[in-house]
Amino acid sequence: MALTDPLGDMLTRIRNGQQAKKDSVISPASKLRAHVLEVLQREGYIRGFSEDATGAHPQLRIELKYFEGQPAIKHVARVSKPGRRVYSGSKELPVVRNGLGITIVSTPKGVLSDAEARAANVGGEVLAEVF
Repeated sequence: MALTDPLGDMLTRIRNGQQAKKDSVISPASKLRAHVLEVLQREGYIRGFSEDATGAHPQLRIELKYFEGQPAIKHVARVSKPGRRVYSGSKELPVVRNGLGITIVSTPKGVLSDAEARAANVGGEVLAEVF
């Protein structure tokens, strides 16, 4: 089955896995998904991820993180969708929950969090918001 929004599918798998109190979830692998997971790991929203290329299709195993029994990710939402792309300059990047959350941005310098993009003075496509 072809996916219209592979990144949205991965975010939904993470959201559903945390609601079901799973230790980890599996998602098909791609470079964009791996870069988004690197940002989530750097910011402390997931414990880690690993790529499993043993089968016919490579997969990513995402280790979910909990704090005192509650998921580390309270809210994850796709901002730029296939039907409506959202771009932002470095000065206009959205702030999530007064800086308590992050925005994941695809920039010419790679996939970065909003704070990293502001520090590098680059804008780009706003992929998702997490808090």
